[in-house]
Amino acid sequence: MDAALLNKDVAAASAGAAPRILRNFVGGQFLDRGTPFDVYNPATGKVHARALEADAETIDLAVVAARRAVEGDWGRMPLAKRRALLIRVADRIEERFDDFLEAEIADTGKPYELAHHLDIPRGAANFRVFADAIANLSTECFEMDTPDGGKALNYAVRKPLGVVGIISPWNLPLLLMTWKAAPALACGNAVIVKPSEETPSTTTLLGEVMAEVGMPDGAFNVVHGFGPGSAGELLTTHPGIRAITFTGETRTGAAIMKAAAPTVKALSFELGGKNPAIIFADANLDAAVAGLARAVFLNTGQVCLAPERIYVERPVFDCFVAAMKAKAEGLKAGAPYAEGTTLGPLISDEHRRKVLEYYRLAIAEGATLITGGGVPQLKGEAADGYFVEPTLWTGLGPDARICREEIFGPCAHIAPFDTEEEAIRLANDTDYGLASSIWTTDLARAHRVGKEMEVGISWVNCWFLRDLRTPFGGAKMSGIGREGGEHSINFYSEPTNICIKL
Repeated sequence: MDAALLNKDVAAASAGAAPRILRNFVGGQFLDRGTPFDVYNPATGKVHARALEADAETIDLAVVAARRAVEGDWGRMPLAKRRALLIRVADRIEERFDDFLEAEIADTGKPYELAHHLDIPRGAANFRVFADAIANLSTECFEMDTPDGGKALNYAVRKPLGVVGIISPWNLPLLLMTWKAAPALACGNAVIVKPSEETPSTTTLLGEVMAEVGMPDGAFNVVHGFGPGSAGELLTTHPGIRAITFTGETRTGAAIMKAAAPTVKALSFELGGKNPAIIFADANLDAAVAGLARAVFLNTGQVCLAPERIYVERPVFDCFVAAMKAKAEGLKAGAPYAEGTTLGPLISDEHRRKVLEYYRLAIAEGATLITGGGVPQLKGEAADGYFVEPTLWTGLGPDARICREEIFGPCAHIAPFDTEEEAIRLANDTDYGLASSIWTTDLARAHRVGKEMEVGISWVNCWFLRDLRTPFGGAKMSGIGREGGEHSINFYSEPTNICIKL
């Protein structure tokens, strides 16, 4: 680890450095306008930046700049040149890796190792993946007979939608924002990104990168603010925006659908989840424990794909619970750059209060607490961070609130089952349908149960193993549409059929 980077955030705080100002990036320029609001470092509880909230006029300026880019240099740019620019964006993210890393950690408080190995590399990789995807996808072509005995040729061409609004979440800020921005840009759209008010730094920094690599003005815009009555609502209701893509809570997705309906925008949502994991008695138990400990506790449980309901076949139930307890108690909460930190804070004090309320609710509902359930006692600057203990419960039925409502923290309820049919029924007994994780060495069972899961992605003997070409999204209340590879390209482009009579 770079010692200079290690001490950068701490030294700045100790010296009483003024918080950095995060400005809106519109039409290729940073604007000195907007009402400032505080951005907190969750690991310390201290303000580390101030972002400028975009008003209606700023949103209008962004839409005009974006429309000009789509109708001008960016939308008409030859594909080869557009791809080269996107690859240059990826290169520049990697060249400024330490800047992105510091900004992401300051916003989220997550451990250095996690941001270093996941968030920033995937942020760059998304641009390369979709630069390749747009170059390697064909469109359809059909020859047909005409009524007069002649022939006609039908072929499709892909065109950009226009201006796309991106509302990105706070849990994986750079990764999930670029997961949307990269394919939208690859298709020739212009984007207006509203990052979460909790984590605006890396999106703002990407605005700098876009200017540095020569991205046409207006192709990539950043507006800061909140949801209702602020930048989020202004984007979803603006008649000049053709599509909204959003990752976040199901309740917020429903509000966006309602707000976007009068202007009939295209919508792509990746929403909440209450994901199940199933461990059969024939599973490699060591691999299952290692995989699910990562799944439950990675990013302090703030991953939409994390399993909060774990079902274990009865013969191995006690062994599994004991092993998961040991994994949870082996985690080390602490400051992001501290040696050995494996568990970061939750994103905000408000979210910590929500998670702790679920911790209390679990006991009130009659759960048996296996480990955790409170707040770790930390020293130094981390003492004021938004930390909670990794927590496991057993003993509740499927109707308990903590078994039905998304908590989004480092916790899970573990319950036994006796038959394959029971496991499938329990796993699917939810309003959500984002992801599942199944652990078995029986190949026939793996295929059979994997297919029965009512989810968008069903992992077997793994978790969070992603081929970015494959469809990604949720069923039921976990989302609308699919992202990844051709699925993203199809959402961010509009096909026009051209029929030529020969």
